[in-house]
Amino acid sequence: MTQIQDVVCTVCGCCCDDLEVEVQDDRIVKAKNACALSLSKLLSLDQERILSPMVRQGGRLKKASLDQAVKRTASLLTRAELPVLWGWSLTSCEAIEKGVELAELVGGVIDNNTSVCHGPGIIGFQDVGASSCSLGEVKNRADLVVYWAANPVHAHPRHLARYSAQAKGRFRKGRSDRKLVVVDIRRTDTAKLADAFIQITPNRDYELLTALRAAANGEELEQDEVAGVPAGVIEDLAETMLGARFGIIFYGVGLTMSRGKSRNLDAALSLVLDLNKRTKFLIMPMRGHFNVTGANEVIAWQTGYPFGVDFSRGFPHYNPGETTFVDMLNSKECDAALVVGSDPLAHLPAQAADYLRTIPVATIDPHKTLTTEASTVVIPSALVGVETPGTVYRMDVVPLLAKQVVNPPSHILPDIEILDKIIHRVRRMQRGKVS
Repeated sequence: MTQIQDVVCTVCGCCCDDLEVEVQDDRIVKAKNACALSLSKLLSLDQERILSPMVRQGGRLKKASLDQAVKRTASLLTRAELPVLWGWSLTSCEAIEKGVELAELVGGVIDNNTSVCHGPGIIGFQDVGASSCSLGEVKNRADLVVYWAANPVHAHPRHLARYSAQAKGRFRKGRSDRKLVVVDIRRTDTAKLADAFIQITPNRDYELLTALRAAANGEELEQDEVAGVPAGVIEDLAETMLGARFGIIFYGVGLTMSRGKSRNLDAALSLVLDLNKRTKFLIMPMRGHFNVTGANEVIAWQTGYPFGVDFSRGFPHYNPGETTFVDMLNSKECDAALVVGSDPLAHLPAQAADYLRTIPVATIDPHKTLTTEASTVVIPSALVGVETPGTVYRMDVVPLLAKQVVNPPSHILPDIEILDKIIHRVRRMQRGKVS
């Protein structure tokens, strides 16, 4: 029995780095400090695993060698007029770097899951700017925690206990030292733990945030209610925020993907700027996948843009709504796709998913998904942070090194090595050395 400490969890954006994993006969048998989501992943690695590359022949996926799968992938990307490279939130920063290189090489578009979740938040950051911090500062200092359109009890199970309202910090000793406020359209399990729950009318976040800004700036609200919230409650919340010594808003996709989208974030970020005239207030997105933040960081430092980057003009071009995956599928602009660590057919809107089924798709993924079942090429990969090491970014943009704790199945390579082989093949095809 081998015990490995300080293991980084590669499930959600919390990236908890205090797991203690016990390994016996190259299998994980126990994981201390892991949440239910993490345990489910670590103790069932073999379920629905893909153990061999596959290439579609005669309408059916058939086992193939890695070289055959790489050749077919390179061919479909090279021959396409405008390929899209999608996913990148469930892999390492090192692999994402290779993805950017490949996208530029084939003159395609590289996009990540951000464009269908927290993309409007990043656009808001670009518009207004953001006052933020590390999760460690929240743990040690925050006396007011606001979850807006987020339900961490289910989506980020250890967030409350490890980083926010229930955490024992240096200056805040626990739940009794903090106030928890939840703003959401329904009484979630997170809301049941709050000191105050404010129920808002769906798609009315912008109005409530604007009213909060007015109240925080000392203006009297003329309406009796805004977005289904009584004016008195809004004014009390504004006073609570102004009275905090260190406050933070954690927001979820309920804010970014409802009506208003990036304008909702413009209002939220502007509210935080207003609050900082009187006190210390910050804001942070509740990122979902364990390295979706890393996808934004790597693509941004290499191209200048965080997602939806188009290389078809010979230089990076960024225009969300045009160069983002769903929009390109809806407009039928792209004619091939490489999917890495994502299952778009299970999550994209029906119209976009229907078109994706009509174009050649190569998928790199450890497990069987709806997308692998419909793909032209399938290449199995090792799990980052479990079967191969790699750098990942926590939701507060803190980089962590995810360890390898067990070996991958025989002949299964990490994403970075698979992408390196595809890049090498594409370069040879472009030089005319192979067909």
